[in-house]
Amino acid sequence: MTGKLPENIAYFARALRIAGLRVGPGAVVEAVEALAEGALGEREDMYWALHAIFVKRHEDSAVYDQAFRLFWRRRNLIEKIMAQMSPVSPGADSAPQKEEAGALRVAEAFAPPRREEDDPVELTELTAQLTVSDREMLKSRDFAQMSAAEIARAKRLVAGLSLPDDLVATRRFRPAHRGARIDPRRTFRQSLRGGGGAIDLAFRERAQIHPPIVALVDISGSMAEYSRIFLHFLHAVTEKRRRVHSFVFGTRLTNITRSLRARDPDEALALAGKAAPDWEGGTRISTALHTFNRVWSRRVLGGGAIVLLFTDGLERHLDGELAFEMDRLHRSCRQLIWLNPLLRFEQFEARASGIRTMLPHVDSFRPIHNLAAMADLCAALAPSDNRASDPRLWLKKAG
Repeated sequence: MTGKLPENIAYFARALRIAGLRVGPGAVVEAVEALAEGALGEREDMYWALHAIFVKRHEDSAVYDQAFRLFWRRRNLIEKIMAQMSPVSPGADSAPQKEEAGALRVAEAFAPPRREEDDPVELTELTAQLTVSDREMLKSRDFAQMSAAEIARAKRLVAGLSLPDDLVATRRFRPAHRGARIDPRRTFRQSLRGGGGAIDLAFRERAQIHPPIVALVDISGSMAEYSRIFLHFLHAVTEKRRRVHSFVFGTRLTNITRSLRARDPDEALALAGKAAPDWEGGTRISTALHTFNRVWSRRVLGGGAIVLLFTDGLERHLDGELAFEMDRLHRSCRQLIWLNPLLRFEQFEARASGIRTMLPHVDSFRPIHNLAAMADLCAALAPSDNRASDPRLWLKKAG
């Protein structure tokens, strides 16, 4: 094949590899041969020809789509290649659009590598403050104050958070090699195999499972900077636990459990954004809790579930229903943990009416504004008595 098309295909494949796709040298050769055999007809033909070669997993489709549109976005670029096979380079002009699944990783993949000589060299006296690692500094950085690169690093650290071993015993039994509890049914069955001449005792023990985790996430305008990071945390938890149910609410309640089961985190959040039409709008906590208690509580709160309520508690339409719905939710779960980003302020006091109404019905009141707070939340999921998160302490301060 003549022209610069093979070089452009190799550059495009390298960008896909940086974005996370499993693209090897053999795939580049196949792509060049496929286009040389006549796969170039229209833009859509080239799109699906390269898609069949480079995309090996379903979750990579969204990233490939973003990369293809970004690489070939100059007007009539593909048509010129088809006609002339001339050297081309990715265009630089594009109208701003809403970010979709994989847009951040694709943008970083096409960004030119940063060179050290681009930054001015400054002589700085080393002190003890400069010995703190970047990871430790990132743990204490507020999510709202992070740059795009820091948010990307924070998402990777969130995915690596480990949950505690919070197994709880159930009423069901499972076979055991030894123990104090004899399993009569298995003992009699085993004795029949040998004609009843010898009886080998079989034992059983209580089955242990992880309790369900149910998250109710406020996605109103005041919570947008924190709710997206928290949804990345829920996506990581969903991959590690089987029984995780996620809901978002603004002016209405939306179940996004299936959306967060997508393996790619960008695709999962994109599906969640499409499912929730009230993203970054108003908030009605009482209405959302009423819908959850009436429709979903019996389905997802069995087995000693832990509920994570993620909201600032600033209810605009305050009435007597909020206290009733909070009390009903508290009685339906084993533990109700309220995560409030407003606790990042040292001068915070529980003086708002909505906050004072909700506090008596929660078991724990915690901040959720940085990575360190998320790590503390993971530790709090284990059964423990942490007085620092007791909501009654905040009511005494405000009183």
